Amino acid sequence: MSPRRSYDQYCSAARALDVVGDRWTLLIVRELLAGPRRYTDLHADLPGVSTDVLASRLKDMERDGLTTRRRLPPPGAAYVYELTVRGRQLLHVLQALGAWGQAELGERRPTDAVRAHWFALPLLRALDGEGVVQVHLDEGEFHLYVGGTDGAVYGDGVAPVEADARLALDTDTCTAIARGELGLADAVRAGRVEVSGDGALAKALREA
Repeated sequence: MSPRRSYDQYCSAARALDVVGDRWTLLIVRELLAGPRRYTDLHADLPGVSTDVLASRLKDMERDGLTTRRRLPPPGAAYVYELTVRGRQLLHVLQALGAWGQAELGERRPTDAVRAHWFALPLLRALDGEGVVQVHLDEGEFHLYVGGTDGAVYGDGVAPVEADARLALDTDTCTAIARGELGLADAVRAGRVEVSGDGALAKALREA
């Protein structure tokens, strides 16, 4: 475990960057907002990170109280990493950073990797209320837990419970929402997002 580097400045922003300012740390948090993840899953969804760097960051994050590691019971018997309460509080930091970075997205570059669930945080910023939302994109499916921060914020695949709303949209539409060029309600009204479901979230989107 590497010793923590510090800016040695008596400032809360500097202290925060002492903990989360290293490369990859906040992106690991983004992945763990989906709930417990195995090391191999994290490595697969963080293209470009080396195994050594990922292992080092995870150890640093555990030392700093952002994550914990536990062993799944049989038949899984694998170790998983998950965010602590303090780690989950970084959702607000990532949302603010993502909103600020909308203008930086531009056109997708040929070298840019993409995962369907990377659109989870932009869509969460566009949704109000509470409930489970199932999202279908060209790249795959994921689900969102809107309005709750006590556990997982999103997850891959189909939600384990009945969704309050289901959204179907193409990648171009989702990208426009992520860039801040198109509001979710406007996309629904324009017919670019298909909304189904009987929950309050679905009704609010159809009536917006």
